[in-house]
Amino acid sequence: MEAQNYANHRQMVPMFHYVLFGIVVATLIGSCVNLYQSIGDHQRLYSAALIVAIMIAMVLVMFFARLFALKAQDRAIRAEENLRCFALTGKLLDARLTIRQVVGLRFASDEEFVALAERAADENLSEDDIKKAIKNWRADNYRV
Repeated sequence: MEAQNYANHRQMVPMFHYVLFGIVVATLIGSCVNLYQSIGDHQRLYSAALIVAIMIAMVLVMFFARLFALKAQDRAIRAEENLRCFALTGKLLDARLTIRQVVGLRFASDEEFVALAERAADENLSEDDIKKAIKNWRADNYRV
């Protein structure tokens, strides 16, 4: 496995992000076309509208499934980084740090973590700025 760094740390799951999403979008478009063509045909209108409603629900399910998983991972990352900060300094993370900043800090090595966390809180660095400032990258291969 290639060493993780800023350029390659983002993770895509092709079967979810491309295949499943593509199928759902194509089916949603097809069901909307079917609904449009069914206008005036009372035999097909109900089922066509029902299929569109189901496809809209499917898009929402995909969106919320991804959102909820990321929120759970963010909570775990905050807890892990709080513990790491406590182990390194005897104090918890600065309360001014946002969850996005903490997510960015998880890639910092122990040697640069404390200084970078202080800098991130003082200068209100973005998650991306924090990641770019890391010199010794600490891989996180478990995030999806």
